[in-house]
Amino acid sequence: MKAPDMLKQTLAAQMVARVSEVLAASPARDAEKNLKAGLTAWLARLDLVTREEFDVQAQALAHTRVRMQELEARLARLERDAPQP
Repeated sequence: MKAPDMLKQTLAAQMVARVSEVLAASPARDAEKNLKAGLTAWLARLDLVTREEFDVQAQALAHTRVRMQELEARLARLERDAPQP
């Protein structure tokens, strides 16, 4: 590689590093951190569940619904077959 090309690459790398440093220390980065912290705190106050918890409860509800239908059908058979007074 020629010296001018190496110099260009070195300068470009230094500029990228410097811009990264400036952006990392900029007010925009602080604003982003503050926004994320505020949003996290706001969401924590809400009565939310995770998708996993929701799926578990939906599955339990489906199982309960099936079991209830089975028991209703059994009760109907017992009432039908019971001797009448």
